[in-house]
This record gives sequence, C-alpha cells and structure tokens, in this order.
Amino acid sequence: MTREQYILATQQNSLPRTEHPQFYPVGIYGWRKRCLYFFVLLLLVTMIVNLAMTIWILKVMNFTVDGMGNLRVTKKGIRLEGISEFLLPLYVKEIHSRKDSPLVLQSDRNVTVNARNHMGQLTGQLTVGADAVEAQCKRFEVRASDSGRVLFSADEDEIVIGADRLKVTGTEGAVFGHSVETPHIRAEPSQDLKLESPTRSLVMEAPRGVQVNAAAGDLKATCRKELHLQSTEGEIFLNADTIRLGNLPVGSFSSSSSFSSSSSSPSSSAPRQTIYELCACPNGKLYLSPAGAGSTCQSSSNICLWS
Repeated sequence: MTREQYILATQQNSLPRTEHPQFYPVGIYGWRKRCLYFFVLLLLVTMIVNLAMTIWILKVMNFTVDGMGNLRVTKKGIRLEGISEFLLPLYVKEIHSRKDSPLVLQSDRNVTVNARNHMGQLTGQLTVGADAVEAQCKRFEVRASDSGRVLFSADEDEIVIGADRLKVTGTEGAVFGHSVETPHIRAEPSQDLKLESPTRSLVMEAPRGVQVNAAAGDLKATCRKELHLQSTEGEIFLNADTIRLGNLPVGSFSSSSSFSSSSSSPSSSAPRQTIYELCACPNGKLYLSPAGAGSTCQSSSNICLWS
C-alpha cells in the first residue's frame, strides 16, 4: 500500500456518518404531569388548612408555655382556674383552693370520695347525696381546726363527743333510748333543767353520790307512783331553811291512845290544833299526830296498819 492509499483509507474512516441518531425524551409528560401537579397543589392546600386549624386551636384553647386555657403547670403541680368538668375518674394526691376562694365540688347526682389501700381495696368512702351524707369507714372523726382536738368520733363500739359543751336546741330536748353516763348536766343561764321520763322510771345512780344543786331556783321532783331516795352505806342529808312535807295524813289523839285517820272536821268548841308531831311507821310511811305532853306516835295506828 502506497502512502496516498493509506491516507485515503484513514480519512474515509474518520468521516461522520450520514445516518440520523434516535433521541429518547426524559421526564413526565402528558396526563401524568397534570395529575402530579394536581396532587402537589392538593397537598399544598391541605398543609395550609392544617396550619390554619392548628393556629386556630392554639388561639381558642389558649395554649401558652405554662399550659392551656385555665390549666397551668407549675412547680407544685397543676393549677386550674374557674369551673372544670371531669368526665372520667380523677386521681390526685391533694386538692386545695386558692386562699381567697372556696373549693366547690358539684355534681348532678352524688359526690363520692373513695380511699383505697395499696391492694386497691376500698377502705373509706364519703358520699354526699341529695338526701343524706354517708361515711363508710372504720372510724369517723371531727377535729378542731386550731388545736386538732377531737370534737366528735364514732366507730363500731362507741361515739365520743369531745366538745366542752353539748347544746341541744330541739323543742323536745335530747331523747336517749338507753343509759347515759356524764359527769355534769347543766342548763343554759336563765333556763330550767328538766329530766323527764313520760312512761317509765327515771333512775340516777353514782358510786360516790348524786348531787343535785339549784343555786338560784327551785328543785322539784314529781312522780306518779313512788319517789325513792336510797343510800346504801351513808345517809340522806337535806339541808334547807325550811323543809315542807305536804299532804301528809293526820291522825287523831284520844285518851285511850288510839289513832285513826281524821275524816271529820274538828268541832267548833274544841281548840284548834296547830302543833303536830311527825311520826314514822315501821314501813317508812310518815304521818302527823297532834302534839301532846309526850309522844303521841304509835306504830299500831290505823294509818300504819292500812298503809
């Protein structure tokens, strides 16, 4: 091969081809492109609506850094201002109101406060209803706010009233079905003290004596059948300027020392008897006998025999 032939052959191989190459488009065209733009626009509208709703909720609910609405989160706990409504059970350790406002728990039905132990068993319950306030617990106590002294306590065995004064303002006073043990019973100033048993007996007993004192008034004991004053080891002491025993039967004195109950009025010619002797029958009944030079009391008188 000559030099001219070699150059010619190499020039023909380097010449560009006259054939047209095929080009393939890259991307989304047609209806797919339109659908993509529609979905992007819909997503943008949804984001704008969600952002607007979030801002509106934050504005309406009054969200702040400390909390939301009337609810504030503080270092001591959660603080609620105004009226709050709970639709589900509330579990808290302590509830208290502000210093200048009361704490009000309100319900359309009953308000129930339960206390449970570590095992979940009910140990105490306080129910405030429309008809009554019920407390179910082992021991119920009411204490003074200043000293913490027990004013009232109740359990299965006894009820204790620790107040200095028990005041009953009812028209019928205090009614007790069984015995009452107390060291002192006193009425209000300028008021009468009345102990009454309408259908049964009234018994006052004490191991070291019973003292009845009326400093500025009268002392009156009334019964329908019998009044017993009994002292087992000591004496019955009546200390007064005047002691009166009314409606005692009067016996008549005769020279034969016989006595009978005076049923007829004395004659107008006989002197009026003004001095009598107080006599006692063996059974303890008292009667009057006209006084004489000596004792006119006879244990065999008619008053003693028929008593």
